[in-house]
Amino acid sequence: MMRISKTYTIADTDDFRKKLSAYAGQFNCFAFLDSCKNVVYGPVSFDYALAAGAHQQLVTNAGDAFEQLRLFRETFKDYCFGFLGYDLKQETEQLSSKNFDGIGWPDMLFFIPEIYVTVKENTCSIFLLEEQTNYFDEIFRQINAATYQFVPSALTPLQPRIPAERYLQKVKDIIHHITEGDIYELNFCQEFYTNGTLDASAVFDKLCTLSAAPFAVLFKWQHRYLISASPERFLKKSGNKIISQPIKGTHKRGQNAVEDEQFKKDLYHSIKDRAENVMIVDLVRNDLTKHAITGSIQVEELFGIYSFPQVHQMVSTISAQISEAVKVIDVIKDAFPMGSMTGAPKVMAMQLIEQYEVTKRGLFSGAFGYFTPDNDFDFNVVIRSIQYNAENQYLSIQTGGAIVYDSVPEQELAECYLKLKALRTVLYGDETQ
Repeated sequence: MMRISKTYTIADTDDFRKKLSAYAGQFNCFAFLDSCKNVVYGPVSFDYALAAGAHQQLVTNAGDAFEQLRLFRETFKDYCFGFLGYDLKQETEQLSSKNFDGIGWPDMLFFIPEIYVTVKENTCSIFLLEEQTNYFDEIFRQINAATYQFVPSALTPLQPRIPAERYLQKVKDIIHHITEGDIYELNFCQEFYTNGTLDASAVFDKLCTLSAAPFAVLFKWQHRYLISASPERFLKKSGNKIISQPIKGTHKRGQNAVEDEQFKKDLYHSIKDRAENVMIVDLVRNDLTKHAITGSIQVEELFGIYSFPQVHQMVSTISAQISEAVKVIDVIKDAFPMGSMTGAPKVMAMQLIEQYEVTKRGLFSGAFGYFTPDNDFDFNVVIRSIQYNAENQYLSIQTGGAIVYDSVPEQELAECYLKLKALRTVLYGDETQ
């Protein structure tokens, strides 16, 4: 499969972004990826990009999904976008989930776009399949002519799926598992839900402005939407190098520069957050060991403090080298689901997650990303996200955190609401809903 590109110069990248977003609305399947001008992790491949239309697609559930993905990639050596749902765990570890699901994603979906557009600085590159190359100028014209028709959202108030007192008791029960030695750490999440109509594109734009997350994505498939302001990278491959950057440790931003700097120091020196973080670093190292060249695994940064508009985060960076003989799908499969969203030991943590959570995670705590034609890839962790099903008008937000031995249930509940803050604000315009 041959794909050819043509570049154009654009004068106003912010204005062009609005037009490209409006242009995307006509497609039944698209992914709009945005770095939100956030270079906290270093240089980005693009400022924003659109993969639109499904020339080919893979839609499947746990069973032999990763093998299907391997064959799909071997058949179509092209740009490829999509997601790994959390419940692929049922394939990697023979687990199951019978919890409530209001959205209804498949466990895995990838598509080869008809049109792929990237923007970096003042350069727009359009990538088309060889048989479409007569349409470069027409597509560029259509993008520039696109206008957005805003539709006001109308939602009922958000409700927690787990009442506060029940949530606090569940945290206490999880801590008991830790004291009994069943696990060391568990990522426990809860759902907030509502019903109504939603303008997904408008909400995504607001979220990008408010959160400026480097791995933001608006994804539409049929009547389902993912609106994500993810600050976390699951796994990236560049050449023979694999990078994982798990987040464990969150602190609110300060009201002024002095307080903000103190909060960063508090997070860095937090014994609890360091314990959470280092456990996941060890888990990631173990996951990468399965395919890494012996001696190549490195912790490039431990307990790094990264600041985002809403919160400070503790991020560690682990890297490894793989040989050319390694199948990249196996690298992803054997690291999934990511340890930052499960706990340690991973399998027992996932079993307890199913016992204590009441909502199927679906795409939440899965991964969204893309492959390049030469089989490099970059996947985020689907957190700080809104899932929406326009057919049944169901909206779901899930938040959570790591429970460890010295966790305080009330503080864990407060962390859920801290992570909910930006998402609630873009939906309702204030923080009182």
